[in-house]
Amino acid sequence: MPVDRSGLGAFLRSRRDRLTPSQAGIEPFPGPRRVPGLRKEELAFLAGLSAEHYSRLEQGRQHTVTDDVVEALSRALRLDDVERAHLRDLAAPAGRRRPAAWEAPQRPDPGLLRLMTSLDGVPTLLLGRRSEVLACNSLLPAVLGAGLEPGAVLLRWLFLDPRARERIVNWSDYASAAVGAMRYEVGRHPHDRRLRQLVEEVRGADADVARWWDDHGVTDRTSVAKRIDHPVVGPLEFGIEAVMPPHDPDQRLVVYTVEPGSATARALPVLASWEGSASCNAAGSDLR
Repeated sequence: MPVDRSGLGAFLRSRRDRLTPSQAGIEPFPGPRRVPGLRKEELAFLAGLSAEHYSRLEQGRQHTVTDDVVEALSRALRLDDVERAHLRDLAAPAGRRRPAAWEAPQRPDPGLLRLMTSLDGVPTLLLGRRSEVLACNSLLPAVLGAGLEPGAVLLRWLFLDPRARERIVNWSDYASAAVGAMRYEVGRHPHDRRLRQLVEEVRGADADVARWWDDHGVTDRTSVAKRIDHPVVGPLEFGIEAVMPPHDPDQRLVVYTVEPGSATARALPVLASWEGSASCNAAGSDLR
């Protein structure tokens, strides 16, 4: 069965539309312009491809995409490292796009659980595939005001629970980055039916999510700031860092870091002693 290249074509079109000829370092080709960015012919010229070859790529009719072509397009479109990786995933042969372990039951990585225990003074969260919660410490639900038990899907809370928008002051920044990370994961795992169902669920429920998704932006799971409006201790500010073990990139320990001596650092012990705090135990069974 031929590989579905519609995602590749849509991504190329979205990146082509955002890059003007002047930004690409060329003179516009003559004739009327009907696109906001580069024409197909201009991008083909920049990448050293024939116009017909590039058209086949964008229309999803070119089933074999070589690494040289991916690199040429990445340079021509001035993609960053995350976008380059996403383009490689979209262009990968079918045999490289079905990791057998993706559907296997997932259990928390013991090393990450030990690390989470040693970081008990700040909120921490262990996430698995499709943003499924594997474990968290007691400060995490105290900060977010959400009981994210093992098996819960963080993205459902972020996009579908109105309290997430109330609690996270910079919700749009944080949520748009989460959408970019979700699209990146779809590129890595295009055959994951449950992941695509999650995408359709949150897209259909929130117009912002649908708009960010249709923009085709991608992000990895790097640092992002989060500002919390807490009803008890007031404003909280965190840097969000993700730690991933090299042997299992589908798990990540999310750590809410704080500036030493800051108001947030002084407030966390108060939350830790708050009787309403509830911990998330590690998941010990399949996540559904």
